[in-house]
Amino acid sequence: MNMGNTVIKKAKQVLSEVNKLDQAVYAAVATSPTPSLDSGLRKLSDAANYSRLSGGISLGLAVLGGSAGRKAAVRGMASIGVTSAVLNAAVKPVAHRARPDRDGAAVPEARHVRMPTSHSFPSGHTASAFAFAVGVGHVLPWSIPPLVLLAAAVGYSRVHTGVHYPGDVVIGALSGVIIAEASNTLLDKALPGSR
Repeated sequence: MNMGNTVIKKAKQVLSEVNKLDQAVYAAVATSPTPSLDSGLRKLSDAANYSRLSGGISLGLAVLGGSAGRKAAVRGMASIGVTSAVLNAAVKPVAHRARPDRDGAAVPEARHVRMPTSHSFPSGHTASAFAFAVGVGHVLPWSIPPLVLLAAAVGYSRVHTGVHYPGDVVIGALSGVIIAEASNTLLDKALPGSR
C-alpha cells in the first residue's frame, strides 16, 4: 500500500511539473512579438475549423487524383471522423482541462480566433489534421511530408492564437496518428484491396 501511495504522489508531482512547463511555453509564445506571422496563423487556424482545410484538400484529391485520389480522400476523411468521435466522446469529457487564459497571458488581439467552448485537452484541430495526413498517406505515401507539415502548422497555430496549450497540441498530434493508424489497419483487414 505504501509503494502505491509513493507512485501516486510521484505521478502527481511529475504531472504538476509538466503542467508548469506547458504553461511557461504557452506564455513564451504569447509574449513573443510576431506581427508578420499573426494574420497568417490566425487564418490557418480558422481554415482548420470543422476540418474545412482537410475537406478542401480531399475534394481536390477526389476530383484531380483519379482512383487513388478518391481512395485517399475517403481514407483521410474517415480518419478524421473516427478520431473526432473518439476524442470528443471519450477523451475531452474525461480530461476536463480548461482553455488557457488568453487575456491573462496577453496574447495579442491580432492573433485571436473564436475561443472554443469545449475542453482544451487534447487539441481536436491538431488531431484531425494529423489523422487526415495518416489516412491520405495510407494510400498516397508521397503526400505524408507536406500533409504532416501542414498538420504541424495547424497545431502550432492553435497555440499561437491562444486557444490551446502546447501539451494539448502534442497529445492531439499523437492521438490523431495513433487513432488513424488503428482505423486504417482495421479498414485494411475488413476491406482487403481497398488501399
